[in-house]
Amino acid sequence: MTTPDSVTTPQPATTAAAAAPAAGPGRPGSLGPVGLVLAGGISVQFGGALAVMLMPRAGALGVVALRLLVAAVVLLLVCRPRLRGHSRTDWGTVVVFGITMAAMNGLFYQAVARIPLGLAVTLEVLGPLALSVLASRRAINVVWVALALAGVFLLGGGGFSSLDPTGAAFALGAGAMWAAYIIFSARTGRRFPQADGLALAMAVGAVLFLPLGMAESGAKLVDPVTLGLGAAVALLSSVLPYTLELLALRRLPASSFAILMSLEPAIAATAGFLLLDQALTTVEAAAIALVIAASMGAVRTQVGRGRRKTAVLEG
Repeated sequence: MTTPDSVTTPQPATTAAAAAPAAGPGRPGSLGPVGLVLAGGISVQFGGALAVMLMPRAGALGVVALRLLVAAVVLLLVCRPRLRGHSRTDWGTVVVFGITMAAMNGLFYQAVARIPLGLAVTLEVLGPLALSVLASRRAINVVWVALALAGVFLLGGGGFSSLDPTGAAFALGAGAMWAAYIIFSARTGRRFPQADGLALAMAVGAVLFLPLGMAESGAKLVDPVTLGLGAAVALLSSVLPYTLELLALRRLPASSFAILMSLEPAIAATAGFLLLDQALTTVEAAAIALVIAASMGAVRTQVGRGRRKTAVLEG
């Protein structure tokens, strides 16, 4: 689960079109950036699986605290953001961005502590999907909403009787925070150069979550094995995918990037199966496929609408 600064980090499927540099759809050598995006998605979801494996040692809140702390330290060292010369509004934006980031991660990790990783990501992606649908405002969106709701209905077994309701609620809450993250990521990217805003927001999130992690896990957080695994989670879930997707966004059309990001639930389900022995039923697999199809359709609708607007303005 990544979501990025508008300049330097991976946008969720719904806003990649606004964040990525323009590129021609038939550009040669596109397999390279496609591979980078897929590698970033694999890194994120296998990092999530590793986080689930770490939770018995550090707790969900402790894992979030370690992830945010290590990622913040790395980004601050690499970016060296300038602290002076920013307005009160700039700082307010980056603080809200950091709070949103912390809430998104905290809710998501509470979800994967209770329900399978693939199902948690599927429910979480409904937040960006809803944002994409609202941004597009086209009648075809009724189809995408219907597909998504059908997927959710299947996941819940017709009433969430087969899925931990608390875990599902946390995943949906993480999705709402993901949608908010997208909005404030874009705003932060407009106010801070390079990845400075992301680094500062990550530091805000780490400061907010560290007391919660310490309250839950205490001295367990400074255990060398726990620290090492926490650092691995941070690198896999934040630092590495941000880097890979930044490189991809320089060469890949925004619409293609957004659609590739819609595959996150499938990648998460694969990671859960391989590392956590979380096998999916046929119905759950069908539900994930419906949500992925809805997300892809919503992205294509939004991108197509943007292209038509551009053509009208240029005409």
